[in-house]
Amino acid sequence: MVSAKSFPKPVDRKIGRALLSVSDKTGLIAFAKALAAHGVELLSTGGTAQAIKDAGLKVKDVAEHTGFPEIMDGRVKTLHPGVHGGLLAVREDAEHMSAAKTHGIGMIDLLVVNLYPFEATVAKGADYNAAVENIDIGGPAMIRAAAKNHGGVSVVVDPADYARVIEEMATHGGATTFAFRQSLAHKAYARTAAYDAAISNWFGAVLDNPEGKAEGFPRTFSVQFRKAQDMRYGENPHQSAAFYVGANPEPGSISAAKQLQGKELSYNNIGDADAALECVKEFTDKPTCVIVKHANPCGVAEAPTLLAAYDRAFKTDPESAFGGIIAFNRTLDVETAKVIVERQFVEVILAPDVAHGVEAVVAAKKNVRLLVTGAWPATSAPRLDFKKVTGGLLVQDADLKLYDALRVVTKRKPTDAEMADLLFAWKVAKFVKSNAIIYAKAGATVGVGAGQMSRVNSSRIAAIKAEMAGLEIKGSVVASDAFFPFADGLISAAEAGASAVIQPGGSMRDAEVIAAADERNLAMVFTGLRHFRH
Repeated sequence: MVSAKSFPKPVDRKIGRALLSVSDKTGLIAFAKALAAHGVELLSTGGTAQAIKDAGLKVKDVAEHTGFPEIMDGRVKTLHPGVHGGLLAVREDAEHMSAAKTHGIGMIDLLVVNLYPFEATVAKGADYNAAVENIDIGGPAMIRAAAKNHGGVSVVVDPADYARVIEEMATHGGATTFAFRQSLAHKAYARTAAYDAAISNWFGAVLDNPEGKAEGFPRTFSVQFRKAQDMRYGENPHQSAAFYVGANPEPGSISAAKQLQGKELSYNNIGDADAALECVKEFTDKPTCVIVKHANPCGVAEAPTLLAAYDRAFKTDPESAFGGIIAFNRTLDVETAKVIVERQFVEVILAPDVAHGVEAVVAAKKNVRLLVTGAWPATSAPRLDFKKVTGGLLVQDADLKLYDALRVVTKRKPTDAEMADLLFAWKVAKFVKSNAIIYAKAGATVGVGAGQMSRVNSSRIAAIKAEMAGLEIKGSVVASDAFFPFADGLISAAEAGASAVIQPGGSMRDAEVIAAADERNLAMVFTGLRHFRH
């Protein structure tokens, strides 16, 4: 058991000697030159040392510092008391400093390490041996040592922090403050935790694959997120909450969005904004607007202009649009922004970008959150979705596929206009809580039935909503996120006036449902893929 020692008094620490050993050499030379300008002695290893020498800077090899050569193909070079003693010695501890003097161990005041590129190596599909060789040992050991002893040592694991270190030294006479070293130590431990998690996840996937490939879900699953903001409260005022984002959020996502104005985003705002944004990203051909309320699209429309798309989406369900989230797939223009703020109460407006003058228009409603997401990829990269349950975590592949194959199963084929609307409605259904029924016509939702325990009730509610909004279902199409288990849901849609249906198919009673469609001269398309959204 390690004996407890009183933690040294927080003080500024002058940097006299630095050890640099990096795989990613971004910004290395400029940083090394700045350190040398402050009179810092530079220690280094292998390729890092050579790069510093090639830049004309004086650098001492770690092997010379420790009096012990690199061995075993470089696997053993910094794992030495001459390094770890210099990182771990408590400067105020007489016993520590006496031992250092006895064994000729010099203090190391700054450690600069970024690790072997394990994550990048496995992402490229490297074989087993290549992956194992890119597991860093000395780097994490030094990082942990320096971070533990942050009372006396600064540790840098990210090239983005080089400028911060130099600024800190310039401000404090070549020293760093305790608070600064604390922040660096936290970042260092976060990095080693993420690194170990990546290795563990890879091993956990490899072990269950006879070909030695990291495929499927690992035996243990570790993931790391960074806190982006504390929130006033969670879903309800009595719940505390915070928003965390991944290390590399996908461009065009809510996690990568920039807020231009408005109140701080709430817990529910972020959840609803994510739902609106992911839905509108499905639409690429025309300007499209999605309005979300309580995680469900309540109005979606495409049109030649954003203003027309917004107007049509709003008219689907003006009551639900009140206090909703509005997302666009094109740059938000001044005219559309003006109509929104004059017409309705809105919590959040999102768009890939905003035109000049939009911020001034939205500023008239100072609490409205205006977000720009930036452009998003044409196709989303595979990713995982998570759902927390009490005592556990559900993990699945994200639902990125739209359909398997489109197959007309009725005697009557849909017209071109009906097929366009069927695909439109199907995209919307993917983002409506199950059981989901969507009526659409001419590229706009007419009625949305969401989250009901019975699919036939979702169909009825969607029809009621259309009637309340003064919209005509007759001649519309209908999408069902999962198959009709009985013909009653389809019959209800037909009675409401729908002329064509899109659904996954796959029910034991498909023949019965197809017959009911044929009896009513409906065109029906099977997708072979369902979109439950719980």
